[in-house]
Amino acid sequence: MDGVTAPQPSSRDIQPIVEVLAETPLFRMLGDKSIAATALTGLVRRYRAGHFVFHQGDPGDRLYVVIDGLVKVVFATEHGEEIVLNTLGRAATFGETALLDRAPRSASIVAVEPTRLFSLSRAQIIGLMREHPALIDEFLHALGRLVRGLTERAADSAFLDLTGRLAKLLLQLASKHGESNGAVLDRGLTQSDLAALIGGSRPAVNRALQRLDSRGFIAMKGRTIVLRDTTGLRRLYDHP
Repeated sequence: MDGVTAPQPSSRDIQPIVEVLAETPLFRMLGDKSIAATALTGLVRRYRAGHFVFHQGDPGDRLYVVIDGLVKVVFATEHGEEIVLNTLGRAATFGETALLDRAPRSASIVAVEPTRLFSLSRAQIIGLMREHPALIDEFLHALGRLVRGLTERAADSAFLDLTGRLAKLLLQLASKHGESNGAVLDRGLTQSDLAALIGGSRPAVNRALQRLDSRGFIAMKGRTIVLRDTTGLRRLYDHP
């Protein structure tokens, strides 16, 4: 791991953590008092851009919550190729599957930009489940969302062309990471990352971006993409 561990949060500095935990579907059902108590028991770690939170194959012994920053989920094939499966920003959780089945991590997590994470051990999560049985349902819901997301990606690959998949991804990234002005690539995601997320090649994604730019759907400014016509972008995958 490449992160720098901070001391356990004190009662003075847990408020940002409490606010984020209250936003997560997984923890918000605990209630204010239990969320504050949980925030005091976890670990906070900061990661620089490009550093690994954990590697594919590592033991799955902690659950993580993104307090601020951005990480990407990376799967490595047997031949050494890497595929970006997802990006996760504020209030996103990860590590649920390996935590529950005790299997090794199925993918690596890499910080895209300076990122702060809060984490709890498996023993702490099990203790919370015993104290709050409804938390078990929330874990099942989280796994359900994961399966639905994978199903949607498979369907997109089968029924949408690359431009449609790219348009959908740009809108999802802008929405998920709270970019009010639609900027996407200035968050550290490269065109290679975008290509991996939609199952395309970097040259093909570059050509698709150029087409979207020329048609006025987006504006490319260096590494930054600004979404100019969100309605038009949506039509590209709603009505390919």
